[in-house]
Amino acid sequence: MLTINRLNQSEAKVIIEGAVSRANEMGVPMCISVVDESGNLIAFERMDGGKVHSVTISQDKAFTAASARKGTHEFNKACIPGHENNLFGIHTALGGRMCIVGGGLPIISSGKVVGGIGVSSGSPEQDLGCAQAGVDVFLSSFC
Repeated sequence: MLTINRLNQSEAKVIIEGAVSRANEMGVPMCISVVDESGNLIAFERMDGGKVHSVTISQDKAFTAASARKGTHEFNKACIPGHENNLFGIHTALGGRMCIVGGGLPIISSGKVVGGIGVSSGSPEQDLGCAQAGVDVFLSSFC
């Protein structure tokens, strides 16, 4: 029998609040998704002005980060032809659901992935900064 550690609704809301706070500081309205350890959506917020296409992209970033247990920016680096651990083409996996653009991070508690966050609407660096802010608030609040 497996014991699964998973984010709950209140934790997901706190994570989103952390990301929203950073987005407001930057002045960039974002779409923010929080998923469970398997990549299934728990909570979502589209800030006023968040881009329409970023709704799906944020969910795919969160899905990728949680299910693959690594940040989407790490896949980006590994997809460059000639990279020693070349994963070129992985972005076409799962019907294109694997996202290699920065802004998705796994959420880890006690050494286990309990969920993921995906942020989209800014540059990859801005998205990653907001995702990290969400993770940081989770760690300081619950771990």
